[in-house]
Amino acid sequence: MSRSPTPAAAPRALIPYAALIGAIVSLCAGTSFAKQLFPLVGAQGATAYRVGFSALLLCLIWRPWRQPLTRDDLGRLALYGTVLGLMNLSFYMAIRTIPLGLAIAIEFIGPLSLALVHARRPIHFVWIGLAALGLLLLLPLRDAAHALDPVGVGFAAAAAVCWALYIVLGKRTGHLPAGQSVALGMTTAALIVVPFGLIKAGAALFDPKLLALGLVVAIVSSAIPYSLEMVALRGIPKRSFGVMLSLEPAAGAIAGLLILGEHLAVTQWLAIGLIIAASVGVILTDPAARDLADEGAVAP
Repeated sequence: MSRSPTPAAAPRALIPYAALIGAIVSLCAGTSFAKQLFPLVGAQGATAYRVGFSALLLCLIWRPWRQPLTRDDLGRLALYGTVLGLMNLSFYMAIRTIPLGLAIAIEFIGPLSLALVHARRPIHFVWIGLAALGLLLLLPLRDAAHALDPVGVGFAAAAAVCWALYIVLGKRTGHLPAGQSVALGMTTAALIVVPFGLIKAGAALFDPKLLALGLVVAIVSSAIPYSLEMVALRGIPKRSFGVMLSLEPAAGAIAGLLILGEHLAVTQWLAIGLIIAASVGVILTDPAARDLADEGAVAP
């Protein structure tokens, strides 16, 4: 006879799901807060804060220098970190001129395309069609009040490419301890993006009040989401994890609305819905995509 679950079992089982929701909310809220720094230090300066402080925090936590690395590993980590830095910079440059939720939706095309690159089953082409239709609704192809800035869309597309490369290059460092890889990757990313922040903001980047705000951005948009996702990964099946992560564009749109006052048109909400549906569909019908969801889980 099977035993009925204890009263405490159900709440414990919900902890990983609550952690993942918390990670998504923290990421979107932190990014919205970072956007409010743009008038003070520019998108480049806000990126420098996020990546630079994240690198310092990760190095303090993981102390990646304790384990030796081969020359090949250093090369792999350099490429991984470079792509990570460019992904962050491109995304922040995108949200200067387009709403947060839409930038996340466009960025999601990167890992979604990677998951579909070997599409063979007929159902996969349904997801390709949904994603393409969603992207078409977002592209600045019409003269309307809600048409998106082409430069912002271009930066979001660059972030999408970088996210796909981030997953591919991350797999090549999979034999290394995760903490060491992400700490050294983020340090390399900081070496890439901090100079852009210095060029843009100059001495203002070292203002004590702005430094404190930048540290908050790094904690809320990187440190907290990463930590919560590690908790979530231990207790959520890959399929469920990927489906929940696919809701990030909608969470970004809601955060943009509540925190930044970014109102979207009906067609833009529809586009976000189509891209989410495509992402969920791929994960539910392609086992390989569930592995990609894990590999690309850490908030970029």
